[in-house]
Amino acid sequence: MIIEDQYYDVIIVGSGAGGGTLAYKLASTGKKVLLLERGDFMPLEEQNRSNIDIFKKERYHAPEQWYDVAGEPFSPQTNYAVGGNTKIWATALIRMRSRDFEAVNHEKGVSPEWCLKYSDFEPYYTEAEQLYKVHGTMGDDPTEPPHSGEYAYDAIAHEPQVQQMVDAIAKQGVHPNSLPLSLTDESDDPTNDSQVSSIMPALKHPNVTLKTSTKVTHLYTNPSGTAIKAVGAEIGGRPYLFLGDIVVLACGAVNSAAILLRSASDACPNGIANSSDLVGRNLMKHRLSAVVQLSSPNSGKFYRSVSVNDFYWGEPGFEFPMGHIQNTGGLLQDITFAESPPFFSGLAQAIPGFGLNQLVSRSLGWWVQTEDLPNPKNRVEVDSTKLHLLYEPNNTEAHERLVYRWTEVLKAAEKTLEQGIFQRSALYPNGEMPMQVVANQCGTCRFGEDSATSVLNADCRAHDVDNLYVVDSSFFPSNPAVSPALTIIANALRVGDRIIERLK
Repeated sequence: MIIEDQYYDVIIVGSGAGGGTLAYKLASTGKKVLLLERGDFMPLEEQNRSNIDIFKKERYHAPEQWYDVAGEPFSPQTNYAVGGNTKIWATALIRMRSRDFEAVNHEKGVSPEWCLKYSDFEPYYTEAEQLYKVHGTMGDDPTEPPHSGEYAYDAIAHEPQVQQMVDAIAKQGVHPNSLPLSLTDESDDPTNDSQVSSIMPALKHPNVTLKTSTKVTHLYTNPSGTAIKAVGAEIGGRPYLFLGDIVVLACGAVNSAAILLRSASDACPNGIANSSDLVGRNLMKHRLSAVVQLSSPNSGKFYRSVSVNDFYWGEPGFEFPMGHIQNTGGLLQDITFAESPPFFSGLAQAIPGFGLNQLVSRSLGWWVQTEDLPNPKNRVEVDSTKLHLLYEPNNTEAHERLVYRWTEVLKAAEKTLEQGIFQRSALYPNGEMPMQVVANQCGTCRFGEDSATSVLNADCRAHDVDNLYVVDSSFFPSNPAVSPALTIIANALRVGDRIIERLK
């Protein structure tokens, strides 16, 4: 085994929304920071790109296999590269609602209370929005939580066909609002990500080191299991060992949990930081359905720009949360749609005279997403060679109601336009995402005040291990219906402040 001859103050594993942001936060301290990334730099032409050819083949899948509850293998839709999944995200950065931090009753369960509240995250939401150049508008969303400042950048304009539909939807008494997006104004392609906003600025500091194509496989503790002493990794098929004072996992909720579980030892027989037996449990990843409309011709390459939260907390007759809606962006731009040939090919065949290219350039899509509830049986498990995701979806009634309610809104809006048809996508029948879609994964190392019911404390430091932190979405105790990316970034900035205090 090759032992790295440098000793670091902080070792960060993973360079996505959490790890990349934390590296940026720590860069100016002068402390030696090592950022380990399993992938390499992603070619520009591969980033957030899609075209007709991609409808015929899968893309943006990890070069490995995981296994579902039946033991069947699948290729997870996740990205190993500098910047992690932010290289292929849709750039939507949305704050959780204030009430999302409280215990919320659902029809078939409870979304648990967080040990911190919206007020604890609000300054970091503002900092995150500035760092990631979020473009947005305040005051047009009835559920928007309070902001301590305005967005620094105005929201982008809707595509003309989207604006037409937004106006028609508003006539139904619904409140379509601008979707906050992370964008730059520095190139022909304004897509922003962790590499652009965090990692490249961090690497301008000589105390920050990035190692790519480095797959972390193991953490090693002291004999009592109370501190991480070394990080084991593979580079070019050879084993390496990295030494540091503080270790931070930011590999995504699935892979961070898998590393902890695979690092079991005599001192930690159930895995590191797992005295509660909760590492890997309570995996959540949203209920998600797609709704597609035929429209007048559009470019097929516009960004997502509108969301609807009128039914976020329910509606008369169903006083339980239902969820969040946003448009997909142009179907030649949206990655997950681009990986869904069965639906689009079938729809093209069902509409005479429409080829696949015509279909995607004459369609508007919507994502309808609902919170799934934590369940300790939904979990990550590992053995010597395999990673298993044991996951059964829940909160079905709320999701089905939201899909039905939204299709009714669209039908009424289309009548005012005297055009278009609506189709519910067969991509995710009954709102159930295929197992391979692991977007918005969270919950496998939840934080809390009680070490018996949580893995991490309020600072996202492991209860059991003094120098181990986790700053990806693993820490979420619940999975609110809005996308988790902005909360991951804000939390990384918050935890960064705690680590800076400790380093002093």
